[in-house]
Formats: sequence, structure tokens, C-alpha cells
Amino acid sequence: MILDLPTIITFLAGLLGLCIGSFLNVVIHRLPKMMEREWQAQCAELRGETPVPDDEPLTLAKPRSRCPACGHRISALENIPIISYLLILKGKCAGCGTQISARYPTIEALTALLSAYTVWHFGPSIQAAGALVLVWALIALAMIDFDTQLLPDAITLPLLWLGLAFNLDTTYTDLATSVIGAMAGYLALWSVFWLFKLATGKEGMGYGDFKLLAALGAWLGWQMLPTIILLSSVVGASVGIALIVFGRHGRNIPIPFGPYLAAAGGIALFWGPALTERYLGMLS
Repeated sequence: MILDLPTIITFLAGLLGLCIGSFLNVVIHRLPKMMEREWQAQCAELRGETPVPDDEPLTLAKPRSRCPACGHRISALENIPIISYLLILKGKCAGCGTQISARYPTIEALTALLSAYTVWHFGPSIQAAGALVLVWALIALAMIDFDTQLLPDAITLPLLWLGLAFNLDTTYTDLATSVIGAMAGYLALWSVFWLFKLATGKEGMGYGDFKLLAALGAWLGWQMLPTIILLSSVVGASVGIALIVFGRHGRNIPIPFGPYLAAAGGIALFWGPALTERYLGMLS
């Protein structure tokens, strides 16, 4: 049986997603640490101190990945997405035998599946290319926020500008709708933030959430914002209540909102118009 071209392209997108997923694991782990080092250097400079140079510079490319327990450097053979974890390493470090978190191959598999589905959904097109970038960025942002309650500007701001750039040619929506979406997305959560702070004296969310919703508005247009906010709020509230009820999360410990925004943005990317139409139909 000869495979048709769309099937081959979808399969190749899945393979690309595996490689990107491996890189996203690096981004998720290292970018917050890079940000922390930068903040420490800035604080030292403000205090009038000379920043102490790091023993080993940390970037997304260097140094080579290593086991946090024993320092064993991960070889190329040990770094093949999913295959190395399952067949070569069997879930353990080759140097010391420490268990490796299953989250690494899970992110690789998730990225591969979503990449393949993105190309299958949009077909080989500029829409698929842009959607892949958006999906990859949302995965990284969701996991970083889950781990650290940070949504790095290094991802959210380029994502916002990319959304506007793709819509110069009405890839997902027209430019005016995209610009209004970016402004409305930021201002919507910014307003909620200040209303909550004035009412309670506490900060209910971070500025990164404003920027992420602004980026989603730039990509998908202002019409998708109610759907995104509704989906993320319902899922976030449900998960948060469940964690508190079952004792997995303290009442006073903040719950990151970014993962739910990212998930809602992905849903809106693929099925937003259909969901909005059904929702408006129910109201009418």
C-alpha cells in the first residue's frame, strides 16, 4: 500500500515534534534558571557589587545535558527521544542508575502527537507552520508556569509579535481583529488583576498571564477571547477545587493560571469557531 502525501507529511511532522519535544524539555528546565541568574546579576549591579561570574555559563545550547544526581553527561545515543528512555536507559541514568522522570518522554510524545495533529488539521500550509510554533510555545509556557509560576517574556512577547506578523496576510484572522485581540487580551486580565487587588489587597495573577492572553488574542483574534477565558477559568477552577478538596494543594498556595490559558488557547486554535458558534447557539 502506497501512503499518500498528506499521511507522509503528517508522519514527518510527528517525527519533527519528537525532536522539538526533546528541545522543549531543555527550555523548560533551563530557561527559568537562566532568568534567575540574570536577576541575581542585576540585583548585584544595583547594589553596586561586581557580579560573580558563573563557573559554567548556562544557555539553551551549553553545557551538554547531564544527570543532576551524578553529573553524567548525556551522550547522543542516550538522547534519542522516547527510544533512549524506554529501550536504552530503561528509565534510569546510565551513570548512577537514578530514576529519570517520565515527564521527559511524556512531553516528547505529547509534542509529537500535537505536531502531527496540527499538520493533519490544517494541511501542509502556512497555517500549519504558524500553528506548530504556537503549539510548541504553549507547551513550554504551560510546563514552565506549572513548575515555577513564571511565564517568561522571552517566549510570550515574541509569540505576541509573531501572531500579529502571521495575520498581516490574514492567516488566522484579519490584522485589525488581531491587533484588537492583543489589546483586549492584555487589558481583560489586567483589569481583573487590579479589581481583585483593590478589593482584597492581594495579587490574584501575574503579569505573564496578561501577556499570554494578549498573544493568544493576536493569533486568534478578539472573538476567541471569551471562549479562551471561559475554558481556562472553568478548567482551572475545577482542577484547583479538586486539588484542595483531596488535600493535594493548600488553600493559600497560588495555582498557576498559565497552563489553563495555554490549554484553552490550543483548543481555540483547533476548534474555536465551532465552540463559539455552539455557545452562541445555546444562548439564543
